[in-house]
Amino acid sequence: MSASSPVPQFSKDEIEDWLRVAHAAAQLAYSPYSNVRVGAALVGADGQVYSGCNVENASYGLTICAERSAITRAIVSGERRFRAIAIATDRPHALFPCGACRQVLAEFAPDLPVFTQGRASEIARSTLAELLPKAFLPKDLR
Repeated sequence: MSASSPVPQFSKDEIEDWLRVAHAAAQLAYSPYSNVRVGAALVGADGQVYSGCNVENASYGLTICAERSAITRAIVSGERRFRAIAIATDRPHALFPCGACRQVLAEFAPDLPVFTQGRASEIARSTLAELLPKAFLPKDLR
């Protein structure tokens, strides 16, 4: 978290539950080109969990990452505030969001806690503020 923000405390059970949702979403991924399955579980302010998975496209630039899939689902449901995101992959090691996903998530939650896990790894933790320092945010347009 940034120095000005308190670090939210989440129980181990909460984080593991979110990662289970993310692992399940990863199994639904459409990834015929990279063969990398990624799932995300984005936690809304009220605790509602919005899942997403990567959806690849033959025109690679049109591929949608799991994190952007989840945030789109949340936005369509009316959610605009988020507590955390859990990301899971079928790779042996944890993967963190790409730069585009970091920017999209930062639009709504620049200090968002990030929990990620590979199929054979421990839980890795970070925050968007750590992953995207000096982010370009809505306040920069004012």
